[in-house]
Amino acid sequence: FISVPGKVGSPAGDEFAYFQFVLGNAVGFIIIATVLLPLYYRLKLTSIYSYIEGALGTWSYKTAAGIFLISRTIGSAFRLYLVVIVLQRFIFDSYNVPFAVTVLICLVLIWSYTFKGGLKTIIITDSLQTLFLVSSVFLSIYFICDSLDMSIFQAAEAIKNSSYSKIFFFDDFTTSRFHFSKAFLGGLFITVAMTGLDQDLMQKNLSLKNIREAKKNMFSFTAVFVVINIFFLSVGALLYIYASRYGVTVEKTDYLYPTIALKYLGILPAIVFMLGLTAATFATTDSALTALTTSFCVDFLNFNKSADVNSKKMVAMRHYVHVAFSGLMFLTIIIFNSINDDAVVSAIFKVASYTYGPLIGLYSFGLFVSSRQVNDKLTPFICLISPAICYFLSSHSATWLGGYVFDNELIIVNGLITFLGLFIASKHKTKVAAL
Repeated sequence: FISVPGKVGSPAGDEFAYFQFVLGNAVGFIIIATVLLPLYYRLKLTSIYSYIEGALGTWSYKTAAGIFLISRTIGSAFRLYLVVIVLQRFIFDSYNVPFAVTVLICLVLIWSYTFKGGLKTIIITDSLQTLFLVSSVFLSIYFICDSLDMSIFQAAEAIKNSSYSKIFFFDDFTTSRFHFSKAFLGGLFITVAMTGLDQDLMQKNLSLKNIREAKKNMFSFTAVFVVINIFFLSVGALLYIYASRYGVTVEKTDYLYPTIALKYLGILPAIVFMLGLTAATFATTDSALTALTTSFCVDFLNFNKSADVNSKKMVAMRHYVHVAFSGLMFLTIIIFNSINDDAVVSAIFKVASYTYGPLIGLYSFGLFVSSRQVNDKLTPFICLISPAICYFLSSHSATWLGGYVFDNELIIVNGLITFLGLFIASKHKTKVAAL
């Protein structure tokens, strides 16, 4: 909601290059609908990571669940960070409220209504999220066009003729991180990992009554996702056109949208912006905290094997776990704020390339190499070594690979290294002789 529009006119020259990534996302969603969803429905999984337990073993299952916990905590913390930096800069700084206190206030608000409302609250906030997010995008375009004294058609023409509208980048495959193949393939694999192998997001689809409804839901979402991102990028181009005309300057691209919305466009656009911002983040953080709590309780505390999950002891334990993940998210935001020098959306996908890569390797091995049995106890080490190798490779790729610069396609390399590691640590399954 903030980072995507801000990237359009970044000094790196992003323009509409992000749309290449979005097209990869769309293909990734189609793969999820046609490959992963049928698999999950056929196996009737409570936890999608329990598939790994049957295919590879208990240690592999725990590793996959652990990767989800780490990845989702970091990703959700980054998204919440977007809201916090806006609230801090435009509201709480004037009252000398420390950044850490602002983070704490947001988490307490999210935690309190989740704690009281549970799943019903999540369903309601998800619906409100969609309504506010879509409405705020279209209303933002209207308000910006009105301020620029343009009609919608004039705005579209202005975007087309601006220096922000280039979508496809096919030049300089080696040194450009915007090259189509890097963005498209990175978007595809990151979507398969961040959505198709995400317990929270997949559980919402698995809760539908049948596979046909789940597929229909995924295909509909894909169409809306592509269209709404076109409008996000259009908002970004219009914001930079506005900034150029009226001399608006910001030190970070993530600040462009909130600066113009809250300081230049008036009260109503400011309210619309804040509704869209909170809708885009609070509901997903709420859902993520619930998913993290559920995953930890099921995958590590074995709540699904308990005779009475509604006992006072179990309920209290769930609350403790929920608070613990809130605290972990708090620390993640504080750390990220102290070191961040990039647009948050870029940081999210950069981290995803490292944390979700091993999940792709684990699932690929389980799906395609049924004839070999992995040494289950080595899986955690393989899934730790793979991101480390990728980080080292990415840091030195320009020197070692003739100037090559990695972007989101690094997740493919990460998955391949994990896959090869599992293959090396496996052996042919021995056939049991018939009696």
